[in-house]
Amino acid sequence: MSRDCKVALWLFVVSTVIFAATAGQRLRHPSTDTHFVYQAESWLSRRLDLGGPPPHQNDWAEVETLTLKSGKTLSGQFLRANPLRFRTLRGQTEEVPSTEIVSRSKKYYVSFPPFPALAMLPLVAVFHHRTNDVIFSVLLAGMVPALLYFLLRRLPRSAADPPEAPESLDLWLTVLFGFGSVFYFSAVQGQVWFTAHVVASLLCLLYLLCLWPLRPWACGFLCGALFLTRPQMASVGLLFVAESLRDAIGTSSYPTLSDLRSRLLPALRRLLSTLAAFAIPAGLLAGFGMWHNLARFGRAFEFGHSYLQTMQADNIQRFGLMNYQYLPRNLATALTLLPKLLPSYPYVQVSYHGLALWFTSPALLFLLWPQRPQWSSAPPHPPVVDGGERLRGLRFVLLLTVVPIALASLLYQNSGFVQFGYRFSLDYLPLLIILLRVGSPRLADSWLFRAAVVFGVVINLLGALSFNRMPQFYFNGFFPVS
Repeated sequence: MSRDCKVALWLFVVSTVIFAATAGQRLRHPSTDTHFVYQAESWLSRRLDLGGPPPHQNDWAEVETLTLKSGKTLSGQFLRANPLRFRTLRGQTEEVPSTEIVSRSKKYYVSFPPFPALAMLPLVAVFHHRTNDVIFSVLLAGMVPALLYFLLRRLPRSAADPPEAPESLDLWLTVLFGFGSVFYFSAVQGQVWFTAHVVASLLCLLYLLCLWPLRPWACGFLCGALFLTRPQMASVGLLFVAESLRDAIGTSSYPTLSDLRSRLLPALRRLLSTLAAFAIPAGLLAGFGMWHNLARFGRAFEFGHSYLQTMQADNIQRFGLMNYQYLPRNLATALTLLPKLLPSYPYVQVSYHGLALWFTSPALLFLLWPQRPQWSSAPPHPPVVDGGERLRGLRFVLLLTVVPIALASLLYQNSGFVQFGYRFSLDYLPLLIILLRVGSPRLADSWLFRAAVVFGVVINLLGALSFNRMPQFYFNGFFPVS
């Protein structure tokens, strides 16, 4: 067994133990929000809805069916702004006076993309509603730092790396992601929202491992699985397209426009073959998800969040799930929220909208000042491609991939509420970690970087210990004012 494998194995063991110890008493029973377990149970019962009312009112899709005096049947929901107006699953709006309604019924659905429920299906078949989503999340979360380390060890190296630096930096970056970011508090909760983040982080790292070297079938499956977990993360498919172009043309770096003009046509057959191998598994999984949505809500890309009965329901009905109207609030959540300081106990409180990303993980600020390394022509370990051109191209493609993923969260109707930190950053945090590694290979030499990682670990440890346990340290507001 190679040294990298041994270190990754130890990282899995140590991370799992830390996550389990932090979860503590939560490991004894399922969380309060086991939506994925209910979804799997519904499938095992050969139905798409829950078959009855949900156990509580937190984030379930509710679809009402009306039978009118005319014999007409409508399925959808009444508008909160005008209770006489009824919007059907097809998006049409009709006025429906109560005197015209002969009967009405409701069905409830899990409104989250279903891949985590697919992953839980064997467990649910055995344990049913007793399936412990906290243990499930903790075990999967323990794999994430190990896979990240393994991935970082396989990235190209630069001449700026002293012999010991690559491993030390890879370990620091692994600690940054696993314990110095909002992944820490998310890993120890269970609950549908955080379980989805853990599953998506695991899938993303597996995808990146299958990207270098290129494995089209595995990448396609994992990209489809990401679409069925956190749909915006399917944008990582851009990385596959870039790698496929490079591989088909046969260049060590990413192709330029002149390369594409002169060499793409002869390589087109190979490129199409690679893309087809990716598209088949990705399309099958995405097709299942779209059929699932169509059968429940009449639209292929409607996972059910449009039918949530929450405080945001009015905004969803007025502006939709994605709208620039949500941008100022989400930018404030991601970039400006700080703890509220109090003159007496508990002395500090955190908004349930969370803390700014740069506060929970200040080491990410080093992305703003990348180093300018001298790239070696023959990286010593691992034997990847030569030169710095591919590394510079990789940075560009990574940034290009981060943009649509981050933008989807910033335009979304929810800020991540309720949370300790900006949890939606987990959708692209693995890509930011890689950007740090290829952009600043000597970060491990910086005491300021190491101090920032340690600060993030301390902050996120406090979050992992207090969130959903110590309500006195949280307040239901936005900006930290009295």
